[in-house]
Amino acid sequence: MERPGVGIGVIIMKESNKVLLGKRLGSHGAGTWSFPGGHLDFYESFKDCASRETLKETGLTKENIEVIDENPVAVTNDFFLADGKHYATLFIRAKYISGEPIRIEKDRCEKWKWFEWDKMPYPLCVSTVNLLEQNYNPFKK
Repeated sequence: MERPGVGIGVIIMKESNKVLLGKRLGSHGAGTWSFPGGHLDFYESFKDCASRETLKETGLTKENIEVIDENPVAVTNDFFLADGKHYATLFIRAKYISGEPIRIEKDRCEKWKWFEWDKMPYPLCVSTVNLLEQNYNPFKK
């Protein structure tokens, strides 16, 4: 029996209203913008997954960001119908400290860019669209 996957989305917040988004390539959601993140590993904490995936995708380390939530601040139920995938995405907030993100997984991300929360690019990844439909705002916690 197939079951949904569990993904972690990392909302890296910069200044008073900017977040980091990457333009996806290759995997589900190609051509859309989304937060750094990935699959939760077996016996892994949400915070450890957020740190691991951010480093793996952007090169930003614990010196560059501070994961500020132990547990998810929002959850979405995401159907990637065109790709035949279903995920529960758990969102974790992180505070930007320094450094610039780099494109490490060149087959999975076209570029990283900072956007104002109320001026997101389009098209957005399904999980990000679902998050915005909840009227979630990481800066108003």
